[in-house]
Amino acid sequence: MVHHHRYHQLRRPAEYIKDEESQNHVMDCSSSVYSKRTKPKLITFLFLITFLSCCYVFAPFFLGPSFSLSLLYSYGPENDANQDGVDMHASICSSVSTGTICCDRSGYRSDICVMKGDIRTHSSSSSIFLYNSISHGNNVSRTIEARKGEDEEDQVLQHEKIKPYTRKWETSVMDTIDELNLISKKVNSPSVRGCDVQHDVPAVFFSNGGYTGNVYHEFNDGIIPLYITSQHFNKKVVFVILEYHEWWITKYGDILSHLSDFPPINFSNDNRTHCFPEAIVGLKIHDELAVDSALMEGNKSIVYFRNLLDEAYSPRIKGLIQDEEREAQEKLRQQQQQQISLSPSSDSETSQGLQEIARTKPKLVIVSRSGSRAITNENLLVKMAEEIGLKVNVLKPQKTTELAKIYRVLNESDVMIGVHGAAMTHFMFMKPKSVFIQVVPLGTNWAADTYYGEPARKLGLKYIGYEIHPKESSLYERYDKSDPILRDPESINKKGWEYTKKIYLDSQNVKLDLRRFRKRLHRAYEYTILRSNLNLQHQPL
Repeated sequence: MVHHHRYHQLRRPAEYIKDEESQNHVMDCSSSVYSKRTKPKLITFLFLITFLSCCYVFAPFFLGPSFSLSLLYSYGPENDANQDGVDMHASICSSVSTGTICCDRSGYRSDICVMKGDIRTHSSSSSIFLYNSISHGNNVSRTIEARKGEDEEDQVLQHEKIKPYTRKWETSVMDTIDELNLISKKVNSPSVRGCDVQHDVPAVFFSNGGYTGNVYHEFNDGIIPLYITSQHFNKKVVFVILEYHEWWITKYGDILSHLSDFPPINFSNDNRTHCFPEAIVGLKIHDELAVDSALMEGNKSIVYFRNLLDEAYSPRIKGLIQDEEREAQEKLRQQQQQQISLSPSSDSETSQGLQEIARTKPKLVIVSRSGSRAITNENLLVKMAEEIGLKVNVLKPQKTTELAKIYRVLNESDVMIGVHGAAMTHFMFMKPKSVFIQVVPLGTNWAADTYYGEPARKLGLKYIGYEIHPKESSLYERYDKSDPILRDPESINKKGWEYTKKIYLDSQNVKLDLRRFRKRLHRAYEYTILRSNLNLQHQPL
């Protein structure tokens, strides 16, 4: 399930800078320059020095933390598109000198470190080394003192620690993530261990720990940030994965092959020394299931990511269609052999008529849940949708269900219905301008819109949020009608995540008021028909 309670804590960095505190600093600074006028020239000089010193010291309070960093790094203008933990200074490490490590820890959601130069992995110590060779000039022999100093010269220049996972603010899960040591050393070349595998392309290091196993988190915390971080390499990049899972590689192999031309590396289990010319450690993340075009090269948005999914799954879907056509042809031959009473012409006309009717009906996919947050009158919902004129497909995705098959069903659909939960992540498989109806149980209004409603709108879907009434919740039969659980869910959510999870996520089912819900469904049907007619009108003859 989506762990949504933490985001109420998110704030822009600027909100933590208090005006009163800044004003106090100004007063202290200005008061230091008022003294008796004994020597005007000296006083003027001291005033100027003091003023400039104060400006330097207190400028970060007014210009932000990037002021002091700008003295060390050259980067482009700040972007105001920051949302909930997006890196305010996305280009802090955009220009990294060879032989250095640059870490941007300004983001609320993740840390990012960039290394450039002679980079070598050392998995047994959970380390990535960046070597800077010591130059001894052209001397053929060195003095005894110089040789004695070799150990002293083989020194650590910089040591950074990072957990490459995109939920930095969430201590409980970050405690489970493996930590990497990034170490820059000044060394004598002969003492450095050689490369077992030499790569001539950059590497991206990230963790597949944490909430991996939940489809929402797999996309939000992993796949989309991986796209954001690596797409500008145009597939000339190697993925090095901590907490590597074979099933994850199998599940997302189609997508990974469109982000990298190289097989991923299992960092923990590969003891070979891999050498890279450049490395990014950690993943960039923008917002919930989102790609912020203002922070991307070429202004790429979530639609570009959606197009990549099309490219990734298209070959597999074509294969599935070909398999189905072969099976259908075989069944048709068997039926033709068994048919005696019907003539070939009438059979052909009947089949053609049924196909025509099927093509004209908008397709509805109901993403079905079992256990908590299930629609208990789902069978009646299906019947009502068919009466309205929709062709209904009830989809029950499992962890073992091939993503290409889910993608195909939703990509071909016009309307998707589902109850708030991780499976709603599959709205990304729908084509823009399709309709997404999310059933919102009690106590989940904020999370439903934040995690799925707003991202769906950004993708270009027609989003309809159906907030249930207390009578539509199974909680209505368990609690007194005046209980805050029914009357004021927000007050319960304020008590903490454990209350939200126990009451609203794990112990609630939905029985739709079909008369009320019918209005939303009929609206979706009419929208789909209108969109289809407009598309037909604009098609060339």
